[in-house]
Amino acid sequence: MNQKEAKSLTQFKLISTLSVLGALSLAGSVHAAEAFDPNSQWMSGDWGGTRTELLNKGYDFSLEYVGEVGSNLHGGYNNDKTARYADQFALGVDLDLQKILGWHDAEFKLAITERSGRNISNDRIGDPRAGTFSSSQEVWGRGQTWRLTQMWAKQKYFDGALDVKAGRFGPGEDFNSFPCDFQNLAFCGSQVGNWVGSIWYNWPVSQWALRVKYNITPEFYAQVGAFEQNPSNLETGNGFKLSGSGTKGMIIPTELVWSPKVNDLPGEYRLGYYYSTAKADDVYKGADGQAQPLTPGGEYQSHSSKHGWWVVAQQQLTTHNGDAARGLSAFANATVHDKATNYIDNYQQIGLTYKGPFNGRPKDDMGVGIARIHVNDDAQDRARLVNQISGIDDYDNPNYLPVQSTEYNAEIYYGFHVTNWLTVRPNLQFIKHPGGVDQVDDALVAGLKIQSKF
Repeated sequence: MNQKEAKSLTQFKLISTLSVLGALSLAGSVHAAEAFDPNSQWMSGDWGGTRTELLNKGYDFSLEYVGEVGSNLHGGYNNDKTARYADQFALGVDLDLQKILGWHDAEFKLAITERSGRNISNDRIGDPRAGTFSSSQEVWGRGQTWRLTQMWAKQKYFDGALDVKAGRFGPGEDFNSFPCDFQNLAFCGSQVGNWVGSIWYNWPVSQWALRVKYNITPEFYAQVGAFEQNPSNLETGNGFKLSGSGTKGMIIPTELVWSPKVNDLPGEYRLGYYYSTAKADDVYKGADGQAQPLTPGGEYQSHSSKHGWWVVAQQQLTTHNGDAARGLSAFANATVHDKATNYIDNYQQIGLTYKGPFNGRPKDDMGVGIARIHVNDDAQDRARLVNQISGIDDYDNPNYLPVQSTEYNAEIYYGFHVTNWLTVRPNLQFIKHPGGVDQVDDALVAGLKIQSKF
């Protein structure tokens, strides 16, 4: 999509949104307070009581919006200052099959998403020859298109001890799960999928999958999954593809999850491992065992599998004047990946959040985090060898292959809880060595994240 088309699409979406808001305002004139009640969880209100009635019968309809703006204030590969906008609409329904059909402890969920817009990281922050590892606008990516993101059924057995989920969904829904309040991708959602994205497909991509969870105690459960590893699901034109054509293998994640109370405050700790059955190329060696750039034909050495592990920790540390719904929490993430086959071999992240920092704004929140993304040493050696073979050592030469090492990301945000259906989070991000390229200037990005439920 060119710049003119992107601008036209943005204008069309803004006009459409304003039209919907106007229609809602007119249609709900009799119940105007309900339609835009700040205490309602939905912007469109309770539909004159119809929405609550549907919920009581087991039908939960949703329309959610996330919009993100990023502007390069300083540094980066291209310091020509501008702003980029990206967004996502998610339309879904969650069905309580026990209420609807009498199926005990059964649930069905369907969600369709649409993404559009542009990302400031792509053409201002990172060198286009290398890109960036994280993204200053996490909502951008995986094809700016419509997708079937969720279509699954869940059934519980033995009074909820055994939980089986099957259909189309992504591993990050259940494994290596993490909230997405930050705007920078290095602090948003399942981190494994950000660093092994060629096999682990995060939201909004879905694939055929099965997940089995067993609750060992009220605070501790174990789960295992099997997910179709099909690269064709990533293609823009395959957002609603249901066939298995193009499948290369399976990714099998396993995880232990512990949710204790520490000083009566909630925490969650995850330890997991993934194994991919699909063949994977070596990051350095060629098919003949020597360095790939020296291998006739350039074929990589093939491995029969790929693997890695992760740990996630979240813990509330304090209350605010005795209110457990408010207070300080800490979080940390780490992932480690197969050095033979994965470009990123390790990642770490730590941070703090605070809910309800001010008595006058008890539902606001704030957060700060820092992340490190490291490139496999063998991948760095390959890039150096490519430049040596080509006889290029000048970074400014268009044919130079940038050597990527370590990228650091930091973000601080403040979330204004405008209403129960609208949160606005201005943020400031700092990216050191974008794309892990030392020659690219450190960047400062101003962001704005808008989350709303219609």
